[in-house]
Amino acid sequence: MMRQLLFALVLLMPASAFAAGGESVPFHFDANLGNQASLQRGAKLFMNYCSGCHSLEYMRYQRIAEDLDIPEDVMENNLMLTQGKIHDTIQGTMPSEEAAEWFGKAPPDLSLTARERGADWIYSFLLSFYLDDSRPTGVNNVVMSNTAMPAVLAPLQGYQVLEHGEDGHGDAEGGGEGHGGGEPQFKLVQDGELNPAQYRSAVGDLTNFLVYVGEPAKMVRYSLGFKVIVFLLLFTGLAYMLKREFWRDVH
Repeated sequence: MMRQLLFALVLLMPASAFAAGGESVPFHFDANLGNQASLQRGAKLFMNYCSGCHSLEYMRYQRIAEDLDIPEDVMENNLMLTQGKIHDTIQGTMPSEEAAEWFGKAPPDLSLTARERGADWIYSFLLSFYLDDSRPTGVNNVVMSNTAMPAVLAPLQGYQVLEHGEDGHGDAEGGGEGHGGGEPQFKLVQDGELNPAQYRSAVGDLTNFLVYVGEPAKMVRYSLGFKVIVFLLLFTGLAYMLKREFWRDVH
């Protein structure tokens, strides 16, 4: 009985509690798939900074264009950075064998990362790169220690060093809201194109986009759910008026 209870408790724990390798997930992010502008910005960031290495094997360019209201010509001319066609799935341009040799392992497909690890993990990972001379890429990460991934968003964020001690509260803009207690403290030593608030907003947009990619049907369900609720309210009103009409003669 006790074993079954413990198993049930484990199943009820949120996915964000299981960070890779047991690492902490210091920042919180609430995705907002209703923010279409955020999703569009996130798609742009992914195509420009992530698609060179990472693929989205379960997502097609055309589906993104339809869901995010992006004209197909804009998608083809501005967001398709490979030689694929609008109906193709999104494939990274880096050969997997060479990537495994360069980085120790091939960059993973990110289609289901948000479902596997959660939005908190992605958001925290992208905020937590810091300079580390002991690493081949020159950077390390608080969330995934000794990660092989370089700080690809450094042109936007700049470079930061990790300071000991944890305190403070974060603030994420973009597609949703982010905050956290006991966050790692970083000090920016080289500016990027964005200030810290703008960078957190951009990371929020990218996280929001990956949450959408993990389950694009959510957008359909949200829209359908609103219509169902409206229908039920109208039906309830009609049923109530019909009930009053039936019971009028009884009283």
